[in-house]
Amino acid sequence: MLKILAILFGLIMLAIGIMGYIPDFSPNQRLFTLFSINFWNNLFHIATGVIALLCGLTSRAASKFFFIIAGLIYALLAVFGFLERDILFGLMEANTADNLLNLIVGIICLYFGFFLGSHRS
Repeated sequence: MLKILAILFGLIMLAIGIMGYIPDFSPNQRLFTLFSINFWNNLFHIATGVIALLCGLTSRAASKFFFIIAGLIYALLAVFGFLERDILFGLMEANTADNLLNLIVGIICLYFGFFLGSHRS
């Protein structure tokens, strides 16, 4: 189950990252007119997607590790985003919608990594 979730997560992140480069999905540098994005945000989502796919295709342990690390990273991005708008020295854009989504993604990933990863799934 954890491997399948990592693969699905990877596919979603890849799609989000690619859509960020397509003007029809990201008018005025806002994905779905809601989330602030730029080149680095899109690249980050694509890289996250590729890593999730590789982990999901590799093993359950790799998927568990991915979800724990990704959960920590997304949760930290949310906290930094709520504290100040210049995430990673201004390289990545963030608004309130981004911060809330990063927090939700972080919590979900941590849940997958710690709780789904603790059972044989």
